Amino acid sequence: MSETLLPIRRALISVSDKTGLLELARNLSAHGVEILSTGGSAKTLLDVGISVTEVSDYTGFPEILDGRVKTLVPQIHGGILGRRDVPEHCAQMKEHNIKPIDLVVVNLYPFEETVASGAEAETCIENIDIGGPALIRASAKNYSHVVILTDPIQYNSLTEALDQGGTTLEMRKHWAGIAYAHTAAYDSNIATWFAQQRSDQLTKQTFGENFVLVGKKYHDLRYGENSHQQAAFYRDSTQRLGVATATQIQGKILSYNNINDTDAAFELVAEFDKPAVVIVKHANPCGVAIGKTLAQAWDEALKCDPVSAFGGIVAFNRKLDVKTAEKISTLFLEVVVAPDVDEEARSLLAHKKNLRVLVTGGLPDVSVGGTVVRSVAGGFLVQTRDNGSIMREELRVVTQRAPSSHEIEDLLFAFRVAKHVKSNAVVYAKNQATVGIGAGQMSRVDSARIAAIKSGQAARAAGQETPLTQGSVVASDAFFPFADGLETVIAAGATAVIQPGGSIRDDEVIAAADAAGVAMVFTGMRHFRH
Repeated sequence: MSETLLPIRRALISVSDKTGLLELARNLSAHGVEILSTGGSAKTLLDVGISVTEVSDYTGFPEILDGRVKTLVPQIHGGILGRRDVPEHCAQMKEHNIKPIDLVVVNLYPFEETVASGAEAETCIENIDIGGPALIRASAKNYSHVVILTDPIQYNSLTEALDQGGTTLEMRKHWAGIAYAHTAAYDSNIATWFAQQRSDQLTKQTFGENFVLVGKKYHDLRYGENSHQQAAFYRDSTQRLGVATATQIQGKILSYNNINDTDAAFELVAEFDKPAVVIVKHANPCGVAIGKTLAQAWDEALKCDPVSAFGGIVAFNRKLDVKTAEKISTLFLEVVVAPDVDEEARSLLAHKKNLRVLVTGGLPDVSVGGTVVRSVAGGFLVQTRDNGSIMREELRVVTQRAPSSHEIEDLLFAFRVAKHVKSNAVVYAKNQATVGIGAGQMSRVDSARIAAIKSGQAARAAGQETPLTQGSVVASDAFFPFADGLETVIAAGATAVIQPGGSIRDDEVIAAADAAGVAMVFTGMRHFRH
């Protein structure tokens, strides 16, 4: 037995985004649907000759309070919420001359876009929709009898259904679910904006009692970290420049791991003002360098770990030029991301059809906060973004020998890289380039050893006998709990060390540095990254 189709006899249209509105209204008229509409939507339809009854004429009640009240009247909400299968509802609707409304087409005031434009608070407040969410929620609640559309992308499906005689219950239920998600996201953006308006003097609490995470699906992914896991990519409302807002100009669709790694690379490269290159593999940098040009920075970054760079992700903080593009095109890479790519470089990279190339239009402001969310069983953790940084004047020299000016520059560079390396993190650097990176080890000593070992391998691959770490400086993302970690980096050739300090054995570690003539500075700030 075929499912009963619900015909549409009367529709209410009230939309801020008028994309596809005219075609939808013409199709409704062609199917004999009576159209009710408000203000701007009604004018748009009347101007092209489509028959429309304005809501104020339909209800006998004018729009008031500068348009704040338009549809919040019994004739509208009664027509939406009335159940056609309940005799008492039908009797009351007849008694009060309330006609059924079978279709509601609503999209909301552009609150998110208004906030993003930098508008004043009063303008943002006036772009908080009241009547729209009420219409959407009422329609979705009564999906057994009412169709609710909140996105122009749904209009074609409705038109096809009208051609078949009406909508099915399953279609209406599906759209109702989308509608409630739409209003939930809308309210969440408003709640987030209000939270951001709070004065620090009024509250020191960054996170409220309820935390709502909202995103709009960008697209489904083939799979997650592994092929048996499902995944999708969502964008949030922050508009932070990066992988989520980038334009992909070539290559296959990004995978879950591509997105994660690209984000890690681009966030790190944005830390630097001078031309910089970051190469990432499995969410950890395997080569980072600053240069006079991007081409020079690429050469130095690649030297750190050329083996791991194969199949990696590369981020630039300048427009990618053709000279640099020629260099990177000799190596198999998964993703290249940059603020821009010049025309010659685009033409050259186009020959590598599988290479994903992303253009972001700019760099994220790494000094700006934000939130980081991580799921755990039964809940999730929320924290502010690690936007901490250390300036030269904030360093505290704790050894007999103070680092030279050149060493300080390298120390600050290495510590900034360590901020983006999974803990335990130990980063060797020389001349504004990494020469060894130890990441994600359970022991800080092992991170120091692994970085030195890989540095030696890179040196031998380049035909050098001296390890790259000889004469380098070292950054540790957290304090050395014992002197053995420090002794390991000294044995590898380090001459200066930057670390947060704060261990109960700091004196022992400082004494080991003094005994070796190594300079050491404390930051008082750690950069755990798990």
